[in-house]
Amino acid sequence: MKKYLFISLLVMPLLLSCSKEEYESFGDLYGTVTDSKTGDLLPNVTVILSPGGITKVTGTDGLFEFKDLEPQQYTITVQKTGYDTNRKNVTVVVGERIEANITMKVTN
Repeated sequence: MKKYLFISLLVMPLLLSCSKEEYESFGDLYGTVTDSKTGDLLPNVTVILSPGGITKVTGTDGLFEFKDLEPQQYTITVQKTGYDTNRKNVTVVVGERIEANITMKVTN
């Protein structure tokens, strides 16, 4: 009897964790960085996501993307030589891709 109880205690958690349904618990954030005056896409922009301090750099298409983020409010900070730093607050929602486009002004 003790042997069967011991085996049951070992196997039960495995069976419970093998649920057919999986629940999504993260969201994604993406967007483009553009010049506020010309509308041109800006490559090589440093994009910092806080909290977390995750840093990305935009490609030639001005695009950035952060995947599998915890649902919460974030601040996106964009920096590029010759432009003023800009920030934008966004909220990531479970199971959604949030678009957060941001512009930058040329430094005077």
